[in-house]
Amino acid sequence: MSEKSNYEAGFGSDAVKDPQRIVFITKKTSAQVKGVKPRQLMSYPHLVLREVIVFEIFTVALVIVALFWDAPLKQLADPLLTPNPAKAPWYFLGLQELLHYLPPVVAGVLIPTLVIVALVVIPYFDVNIKGEPLWASNRQRRLMVFLGVVAALLFVFGIHEAFDVVIPTIIFASLSVAAYFAPPRGGRLIRYLSGRPLSWWVMSWFIAVSLTLTLVGTFLRGPGWSLVWPGR
Repeated sequence: MSEKSNYEAGFGSDAVKDPQRIVFITKKTSAQVKGVKPRQLMSYPHLVLREVIVFEIFTVALVIVALFWDAPLKQLADPLLTPNPAKAPWYFLGLQELLHYLPPVVAGVLIPTLVIVALVVIPYFDVNIKGEPLWASNRQRRLMVFLGVVAALLFVFGIHEAFDVVIPTIIFASLSVAAYFAPPRGGRLIRYLSGRPLSWWVMSWFIAVSLTLTLVGTFLRGPGWSLVWPGR
């Protein structure tokens, strides 16, 4: 206790190198902690061998299914008997459904491109560097921005009567706002939603919209691309 310790201020990232040194960690540095390296495996043969086995099993299962069940193909194309409605394959039905409401450039190019770019860029935002929940900090500011984006989306899709997109957007916006106002000790579902980052909300909304558009285009679109009940 009688010894006088001299503490020196400096910049660094190794918190284990000198425990007596006070280190100021800035945004561009992080505390470097050396841990035990886990057991590592080589890609070959461990990963490659497993992938080959899974591929062979999948191929055999696909051949067996093809032997017992025919592909759901229709009759030969006849220009004199055009089906009504002429639907795209199921994996394009969501895009075809969106083209029913919006101009081709917006529905086929602009919206998918913006969604993909958002999913790539969002993880690099400051709001998501630590994978923190959407409402972890700057709650009021984020709420205002969130409500503004949702209102803009509802306005754009509402004036085009694209209810296939409006309904899941309202559902996810309501769940997110409910997570914002939920008490800290809420139910299990509320706690789960409160801990989701922004990228999770965007991806979940995109999947919900895609599924809704595909299901509506598959089961609820009849002659003249009008809405009908399933089976009619």
